[in-house]
Amino acid sequence: MAVSSSSLFRLSLLLAAIVTACITLPVEKILKYFLIWIKQNLGPWGPLVLAIASIPLTILAVPASILPLGGGYLFGLPVGFVADSIGATIGATAAFLLGRTIGKPYVISKLKDYPKFQAVAIAIQRSGFKIVLLLRLVPLLPFNMLNYLLSVTPVGIVEYMLASWLGMMPITFALVYVGTTLKDIADVTHGWSEVSTSRWVRISTS
Repeated sequence: MAVSSSSLFRLSLLLAAIVTACITLPVEKILKYFLIWIKQNLGPWGPLVLAIASIPLTILAVPASILPLGGGYLFGLPVGFVADSIGATIGATAAFLLGRTIGKPYVISKLKDYPKFQAVAIAIQRSGFKIVLLLRLVPLLPFNMLNYLLSVTPVGIVEYMLASWLGMMPITFALVYVGTTLKDIADVTHGWSEVSTSRWVRISTS
């Protein structure tokens, strides 16, 4: 189905607004207070809410490494790892589905910026699960952009979900473990806003 230029223009405006908001808002403070709120108010529901929070952050391509760090700090290794692993997988799948549907014109327009991805797309036709798994284990492309780039390949949704879940486990485990070693919640978010801003600039201009 053809997509009009006006629809593509409106999508571009929306993405620009999201990028601007994430750069200008005090994201570090917001996430810090969010983790404090989880710790003080949610009790056993905390891990579930932390997992759900991964979904919009991943869809908006906001670097979300603070969440597994926070999961480790708040809930320890086993619970934090399970919550963050599930949340990251659901978020990556939501971004994948968005890229395969209404976000497809934007994703296609970005393919030219990733020439190496052409070879990936061809390989996925032969072995989708293995290629997605390897891309998660060896991050040759930005994680959040990879969610969208893979959406325009023929990989099936079940293969994508399973391979992403398994492939993201090592980095999720490592971040959650680091979170368990932190002594204060301020250590979880310290310096995160500078990192997220620089990554947003690179993603939005790439």
